Amino acid sequence: MSSKIRIGIVGYGNLGRGVHKAIGQNEDMELIAIFTRRDAARMSAETNVNTRFESISDIERFKGEIDVMILCGGSATDLPEQTPMVAARFNTVDSFDTHAKIPEFYRAVDEAARQGGNVSVISTGWDPGLFSMNRLLAEAILPQGKEYTFWGKGVSQGHSDAIRRVPGVKAGVQYTIPVGSAIASVRGGENPEFATRDKHERLCYVVAEPGADTAAIAREIKEMPNYFADYDTTVEFITDEQLKAEHSGMPHGGFVLRSGVTGEGTQQLIEFGLKLGSNPEFTASVLVAYARAAARLSREGACGAKTVFDIPLGHLSPHAADALRERLL
Repeated sequence: MSSKIRIGIVGYGNLGRGVHKAIGQNEDMELIAIFTRRDAARMSAETNVNTRFESISDIERFKGEIDVMILCGGSATDLPEQTPMVAARFNTVDSFDTHAKIPEFYRAVDEAARQGGNVSVISTGWDPGLFSMNRLLAEAILPQGKEYTFWGKGVSQGHSDAIRRVPGVKAGVQYTIPVGSAIASVRGGENPEFATRDKHERLCYVVAEPGADTAAIAREIKEMPNYFADYDTTVEFITDEQLKAEHSGMPHGGFVLRSGVTGEGTQQLIEFGLKLGSNPEFTASVLVAYARAAARLSREGACGAKTVFDIPLGHLSPHAADALRERLL
């Protein structure tokens, strides 16, 4: 039997491809198969990837051959269905990121995982995930204080989809940009109260259809409720060539800050930040680390749903506890 952690990937979009790359950077792991709703044979031919593709409908055949399934579907429709189904049969890790629905998602996955005797790490990545950990840590250390989360500069996939639905838009991408003066105010210990538009700006790069009314497109984007109406939004029109050359990547990042006081009003600040060249590749790397933790927890006899709050940091590392104490503590 292999001593490596045997991994399965469910879904092969941007995140799934990122997980595939991340596994290659972790010597204690091996990829067994990629499970897809698309035609598995065609996927093998089209991707030119030297890896086994299987239909997701055949996933149960791999019970006992895979230690952890990493689920790479979307939070809107894929994961609410897939995670409980797979967690009943395998240890799992996912990046479910609909914050308001995490409690009900946790309950559904916990029930399925306990029935199967498996560990299911939910809602990991960077937010939720690493940002969540830092919010908890900072709040515990500075109970007298305020927490602030800023996202960006980065591509928002949901907002980019929204602008592409506007009539006359051929293609487009949207960046979320934190307001520098707002971050400076927090770092300065002012503990400000912010309205929605005070914290983030939105910058849209749009390729218009030939002959489209660009003024009307810009107006509809800026007035779109739930997406842009509450923000200072800039719309810039560019060419197809510019979009492909300058905006084909998926950068992101952000900051979690907590400003507070200790003792007799001594000002303190905790800050955690990320600057990501590729959102899906970084998220994938977090998922892979938590797959290692899921495998270890399972070997220790744990079961049920887990979040980043429940898992010792040492379980994420391939190194032994004594080595971590010597080198990093």
